[in-house]
Amino acid sequence: MPALSMSMPMSEPTGWRRWLARAEAGNAATFDQLVETYAAMVLRTAQRLLLSEADAQDAAQEVFLKLHRFAKKFDETRDPRPWLYRMTVNVCHDLRRKRKLDVALEDAEEPVASAPTPEEQWSASERRRLMFEALGALSERERQAIVLRDLEGLATAEVAEAMGTTEATVRSQIAMGRAKLKDHVAAQMRRRR
Repeated sequence: MPALSMSMPMSEPTGWRRWLARAEAGNAATFDQLVETYAAMVLRTAQRLLLSEADAQDAAQEVFLKLHRFAKKFDETRDPRPWLYRMTVNVCHDLRRKRKLDVALEDAEEPVASAPTPEEQWSASERRRLMFEALGALSERERQAIVLRDLEGLATAEVAEAMGTTEATVRSQIAMGRAKLKDHVAAQMRRRR
């Protein structure tokens, strides 16, 4: 894909708004580049929330359809990432509710950036399986908070905005989620011994 060619980075609200304006005007290439810029972030987040590659792809597609449909409502003075995270969280929630997903943990896959050695691949595969299994043991809200804060690296305020809740609630969900994750991993490790 061609490199982004803008005088302002996409992360700056003015640059973001210009891209949205071009996309709204029917410039398909601009919208394609906008999607390419944020696709990995949206898909990765959806995979971690839904624990399913196929459902995550459906969710990511829906996020970008909504982005295209509601671009005019976006507040151009704000950073787009929290908006996209919130849209992703909401779409994943709606998808889970509609499909009443029964997560198959053995099918959960995390994208791998490079080709690791067989030993690294097994270790990474085992860690990924354990992570998805542990995430599957959390409530939906705890999983959202953990994914956005610990895996995506958002600040607590950004997580609260993306989830439509308060920072105190996010801190509580993260604390409870981390405790459950720790207990789950410890139990798995005891079983292996």
